[in-house]
Amino acid sequence: MTTRPSLTFRRTSSLAGALIFFSSAVAVAATPDAIHRGPPLVGVARVIDGDTLDISGQRVRLEGIDAPEIAQTCETASGQSWPCGRSSVSALKRLIGQKQISCKQRGQDKYRRVLAVCFTDGRNINEAMVRDGFAWAFVKYSSEFAQAESDARAKKNGVWQGRAIAPWEYRSNEWQVAETAAPSGCAIKGNISGSGHIYHVPWGPWYDKVRIDPGQGERWFCSEADAMEAGWRPVASQ
Repeated sequence: MTTRPSLTFRRTSSLAGALIFFSSAVAVAATPDAIHRGPPLVGVARVIDGDTLDISGQRVRLEGIDAPEIAQTCETASGQSWPCGRSSVSALKRLIGQKQISCKQRGQDKYRRVLAVCFTDGRNINEAMVRDGFAWAFVKYSSEFAQAESDARAKKNGVWQGRAIAPWEYRSNEWQVAETAAPSGCAIKGNISGSGHIYHVPWGPWYDKVRIDPGQGERWFCSEADAMEAGWRPVASQ
């Protein structure tokens, strides 16, 4: 029998951990200091994860939605575990294919990712991911896709076929577990490899496999902002 993933939301073990996670979460919302509206981004996109694309080297965060993290699992109606995170990535790849897409810029987050609503063949990609049940409407920042989520719930599409934990709760849970073993609660791993200076977050697919060797210049970070400021970049998930 497949082991049922724990869906219990753990309490924040420290105020610092809560503040760090909150800082990471709000990064997807445009702020007055980060607004960067511009002409549509057009091109063939590479899928990074279920809500992030790369168009000609520019990271694009699909605004108003939050997809399961790549390592995240959900449950079917019968309680069996299924890889909803990787399925979300596959769904986004099917949506965009190898065709050019057009993204309307809505702003820019603190990690210099463009926040956008993207389209392919006239179809709203952000909305489609929510309506098909492969992403949540990120109503904390936008209610634009709330109706699409209601429709997905009613039809039991994707993550709504059984029990699932929202991605923001999943990230919080993973952070709280990782910070107990990390130096001073700083749970982001700054790794140096042939790909350069790469940082790994606790909910990332390779986090558990990465070992930090301070003697080689590797280090721990308390936030993604700290890692980027020091010259590390996020892992390319796909």
